[in-house]
Formats: sequence, C-alpha cells, structure tokens
Amino acid sequence: MKLLRLDDPDGYSLTPDLTPNNVPVYAILSHTWGPDEVVFADLSNSSSDWQQKSGYNKIEFCAKQAKKDGFQHVWVDTCCIDKSDATELQTAINSMFRWYRDAKRCYVYLSDVSAPITSDRQQNMRPLEAALRQSRWFTRG
Repeated sequence: MKLLRLDDPDGYSLTPDLTPNNVPVYAILSHTWGPDEVVFADLSNSSSDWQQKSGYNKIEFCAKQAKKDGFQHVWVDTCCIDKSDATELQTAINSMFRWYRDAKRCYVYLSDVSAPITSDRQQNMRPLEAALRQSRWFTRG
C-alpha cells in the first residue's frame, strides 16, 4: 500500500510501499472516475504536468481538506495504485474494504453536484438536495 504524502508547500509524493504494521494515520477519498484522472505513473514522473488534468481537482480538494483536518497522508485509488502491476492491482482490489475501514476520515468528491450559494439557506437546500440524490456517486461500483 502506498499513500499520497502532502508535502509542503502544496507538493505531493508517494510513500514507499507500507506494511500493515507501518501505516501512518490517513484520510481517504471516495469519488467517481472521470476521463482525465491523475494516475500512479503521473506521480512517478518528475514533471508536475499532471496537475493540469481535470482529475487533479479532486486530489486538490482532498489534500486541502486533509491538511485542514491535520492529516499528512491521503489515499486516492486513482493515483496510489500501480495498475500496470497485476499483482498490486489484485491486492488493492482485495484489500479495498480494509483501506476504507482503517482510514481516520473519508472525504467524498461529487464532481456532478454543485449548487449556487444564496443568502436564503432554505431556498438553497432544495436544488442541492435534488442534485445530491441524482449524483453518479450513489450508482458507482
């Protein structure tokens, strides 16, 4: 298992493989996949071009919230699993439940949900609630 380390200032790096007894406290991101995800290979390159991908928005969201909540590590499946390694991919799939269970915090990124902020909180909740109910996130997996 690898985690995304939130380096300062606003930098990212992958941890080396971690053993079950040597995993730091971490938060996890639950989301749906899109067409331009940041993947393991992107983080393995020295270039930061991957921060221009649309999938970076969810990583940035997760990192900002994790830092705010005092976490230094996060797990995001799109970029923490080397899917080119069949053994690693199979291990990741088989241990997914454990990763979610052991996370200290779980953030959800709903790319298809947005609602304008208005001064009338009650009026603002109706469209937001409708958008939440229709989110792709509830039909994933």
